[in-house]
Amino acid sequence: METVEKTNLTLMGDFILLGLSIPAEQQHGLSVLFLCMYVVTVLGNILIILAIACDSHLHTPMYFFLSNLASVDACFSSTTIPQMVVHTLTGSRTISFARCLTQLFFFISFVNMDSLLLCLMAYDRYVAICHPLHYSSIMTLRLCVQLVVGLWVLAGLHALLHTALMARLSFCASKVIHHFFCDLNPLLQLSCSNISTNVLVIFLVGGLLALTPFVCILISYGFISAAVLRVSSRQGKQKAFSTCGSHLAVVALFYGTAIAVYFSPSSSHTPERDTLSAIMYTMVTPLLNPFIYSLRNRDMQQAFRSLLGRGQTLGNQQEPRER
Repeated sequence: METVEKTNLTLMGDFILLGLSIPAEQQHGLSVLFLCMYVVTVLGNILIILAIACDSHLHTPMYFFLSNLASVDACFSSTTIPQMVVHTLTGSRTISFARCLTQLFFFISFVNMDSLLLCLMAYDRYVAICHPLHYSSIMTLRLCVQLVVGLWVLAGLHALLHTALMARLSFCASKVIHHFFCDLNPLLQLSCSNISTNVLVIFLVGGLLALTPFVCILISYGFISAAVLRVSSRQGKQKAFSTCGSHLAVVALFYGTAIAVYFSPSSSHTPERDTLSAIMYTMVTPLLNPFIYSLRNRDMQQAFRSLLGRGQTLGNQQEPRER
């Protein structure tokens, strides 16, 4: 009976998000900066999606995965940054338990999709470089769609598992979350229930879902590197290694911060460290992806120019009507 009352109390109460662990006078300035980063992130990723959709030459598996990554990054940033900015600027930092769990669910889903799509992109490059003659027969449109849909289902089920386990916990003491959004570790630190099952699932299921794509990426690029080293053209080697280096830089940034937060001993966690790591993979990585994967790509540059040129043409056609 006492457990039921505690659970009901949790469901009816609100949490308080402390936000960034910095002096109050600096928070407004940083919030404006983060808002600008968010706008650039969303617009950049939307431009990628539009450019790929409007250019028939980019209707290939690689750019299909890139457009999906862009949509995930835009949604990923939208899960945390707007709420953090609103809370900082308005001074209202409360969030209901239901909204907190909803945010947790979508956050975990998009994190998983980011990780899995990075793995798919590495596999796509592996097939293109190591098995170029069989690329079109292996990476069919049907297979690509099935892979992406399957990954969405897998990511959603994993997020649902963590959300359901979190929903059964009681929070009968402090409800102040030392973070700018509802994340797993800060919530578990506030619970007065037995969290051993939650921790076990994080290390086993979460570890398997996070480390498996990471290992697959490393293996894929190991084969890619071996294949590129056999290429006689120096220019071809430089182009291939440049693409690999950009991808691996994002992979290292994304996985490095995520592993540091979720798979390090709980005694090493501090609010400042968790907040800094969260900023890296919720704001910086989605912001860099459009630049790393697109602006250094000649095909994407041409697609952007075509998209902008089409917009100018439509604008010129509408001017006489307005007059």
